[in-house]
Amino acid sequence: MSRRSRHAEPENHERWLVSYADFITLLFAFFVMLYANSNVNKQKAQAISESFKDAIQDSHVRVSLARMVSKPESAPPARPSEAPAEKPVDLNTVELLPSLNTLTSQLGDEIAAGRIDVHLERRGLVISLKEATFFRIADDAIDPATYPTLEKIASALRPLPNPMRMEGHTDSVPIRTPRFRSNWELSAARSIAMLELFAARFSIPRERLAIAGFAETAPVAPNETAEGRARNRRVDVIVLNAEGLRAEPRQSAPAIPRQ
Repeated sequence: MSRRSRHAEPENHERWLVSYADFITLLFAFFVMLYANSNVNKQKAQAISESFKDAIQDSHVRVSLARMVSKPESAPPARPSEAPAEKPVDLNTVELLPSLNTLTSQLGDEIAAGRIDVHLERRGLVISLKEATFFRIADDAIDPATYPTLEKIASALRPLPNPMRMEGHTDSVPIRTPRFRSNWELSAARSIAMLELFAARFSIPRERLAIAGFAETAPVAPNETAEGRARNRRVDVIVLNAEGLRAEPRQSAPAIPRQ
């Protein structure tokens, strides 16, 4: 028998290391794939989050209006670190939003030119008519050239049930003419002239109308400048809401004629 046959080569017991190394390599590749996939998901989630934020910001007005008409739900008290709660919306103001939108659309040119201003206040919808457009200085006659503009206003307000008040305003420069002895008389006369036009020409029921003259006591700009005085000379058409009506005298029921 030869020496080679007497001494067989020993069996290799480390072959398992090859399989173990392959397993570790596959496991490493698996975790790398999971990590890469999680990063992609984070990017997708970030993109979805940004899109959602944009959608929420664009629909902020619609969400606010929805809160106006829906019953508010009770919420837990805010923590000091949380943002302050939104200011409650005045439902008396909301009821005149359609009229505001209509007038803003129809009177866009006049508003852009500064001849008219339309805005909402707590008492209602205010349509401010500038003196330089609708009246001559120290006069209460309405310029006929402005009738088409006033007709747009009357057409938008005619279907409303709300009462309306014409408020005359002047600047602080004293006036004394053969017809008007003071700014009080001028402001009241312009209010009456606007009331008569809305009632007689544009068919606004007189029972919905009232007048007030404030002279120079309710300015919207300083009277120290010519520009400020021009802004103060105006007639405001006020469409009163429930808040505005609280200060108005109550109307008694019409008397029933005796048979």
